[in-house]
Amino acid sequence: MESTQSPMDSVKLWPPSHSTRLILVDRIVKNLTTPSILSRKYGLLSKEEAEEDSKQIESAAFVAATQQFEKEPESDGGSAVQVYAKESSKLMVEFIKTGPRTKEDREAIPELITPDHEHVFDLSGGRRAFIEAEEARELLKPLKEPGNKFTKICFSNRSFGLPAAHVTASVLSSVKDRLTEVDLSDIVSRRPEPEAVEVMKMFSSALEGCQLNHLNLSNNALGEKGVRAFGGLLKSQGNLVELCFMNAGISQEAAKAVCELIPSTGKLKMLHFHHNMTGDEGAVAISQLVKGSPNLEDFRCSSSRIGSAGGIALAEALKTSTLLKKLDLRDNMFGPKPGVALNHTLSTHLNLTEIYLSYLNLENEGTIAIADALKESISTLEIIEMAGNNITSEAANALAKCIISKKHSLTRINLSENEIKDAGAIVIGKALEDAFERLCVVDLSSNGIRRDGAMALAKAVVGVEVVREIFKNFPRMLGPLDENDPREDEDGGDKFDELESKLKELEMKQKE
Repeated sequence: MESTQSPMDSVKLWPPSHSTRLILVDRIVKNLTTPSILSRKYGLLSKEEAEEDSKQIESAAFVAATQQFEKEPESDGGSAVQVYAKESSKLMVEFIKTGPRTKEDREAIPELITPDHEHVFDLSGGRRAFIEAEEARELLKPLKEPGNKFTKICFSNRSFGLPAAHVTASVLSSVKDRLTEVDLSDIVSRRPEPEAVEVMKMFSSALEGCQLNHLNLSNNALGEKGVRAFGGLLKSQGNLVELCFMNAGISQEAAKAVCELIPSTGKLKMLHFHHNMTGDEGAVAISQLVKGSPNLEDFRCSSSRIGSAGGIALAEALKTSTLLKKLDLRDNMFGPKPGVALNHTLSTHLNLTEIYLSYLNLENEGTIAIADALKESISTLEIIEMAGNNITSEAANALAKCIISKKHSLTRINLSENEIKDAGAIVIGKALEDAFERLCVVDLSSNGIRRDGAMALAKAVVGVEVVREIFKNFPRMLGPLDENDPREDEDGGDKFDELESKLKELEMKQKE
């Protein structure tokens, strides 16, 4: 049962190349050895100290980011990159505050992050491959050693046939009572369906009764047969905190089976479905899981062929998840009505920090409803993505008000691949003139924006003179905006006069 991947899944931002990691180390060295407000207070590190510390900082940040990526392996790695940057910055400040140290002091300082190797048994490293019985017997020896402390296992990336599964099931039965995290993603790749189902049944039987916090069954092309093959394991799980079915062939029948088999989701904090063929009826089943998950903090149901009815069901169910921090419903066929339904839901999510609603065909009606709800919410929203939703300038005012209301927390705004055009870009540009404390990324690409809209956005973000200074040595990277004459727009000259009038109201931001 081979898992399928779309062409876009091959484009990953994580992990970074070795050269990229070295570049970050060099940058950290420069920051640690350059005079600053902090260095004046705590002392400036020598280059030798900085080089040693920088490697440790980068390594610790890399571990933290990799752990984040492992939680969402089907993503493009964007969130891992953010963790990489945040962790390296945080740890760099911590090192600066320790100040210059003697050799003896440095040797006495423990590593910032000690990987939890003694508790994690992981077979996922290396290339994707079949695993045979004898190899399984050899690889699993550490799990059979007396006194081992393994509580987390990951068999992902290794394809088990029946002989290897027999060996593995026996070992799993002997350690299941102390397991808390199990990753069985991608364990039957390219196996015939009858064999794959039998392997799943064997693993399920071996683990049945263990009390897990985390269970990952992604990338197994499960379907209803696969879900029911794991029935014994799923029925025994009443304490799950994290549950993942990414790229797992979750059809509407499979979604109903998941809902039927899991006895309780009361403790669930993370529930991920992605790249499935769930459809509306499947989404209705998933919504029942969501309704029973009052502690849910991270919900993803993206790229799963869900239409308007399923979208509304999910929106209604999410009303009970008042602790939600991250919501990802990207790449479905919602239309405007689920957006309107989310208007009543999002106002209850006071802890929301990330919301991904791109490629849902929300149109202006759904977009305005969501923007209004987020504006009224007191959540400290950091990321909002609504690309590819057929949004026009009609929704720009609502979006601008929403953006301004979150000016103290927003770090990323993505409104690309819409039809906002100059009129909408000017309104949003005006909003961005406000004092945004943390905003790093604003993406309005592929929006039909021409000269006036581009000028308004440039002024709002850094000032036209600064933009020209940045690009003066790279003229091909910033083409002449005069060529994007809005007079050529189908709206005609009257609209151009209106845009020109609005543009004159914008003031240049002056750098202090």
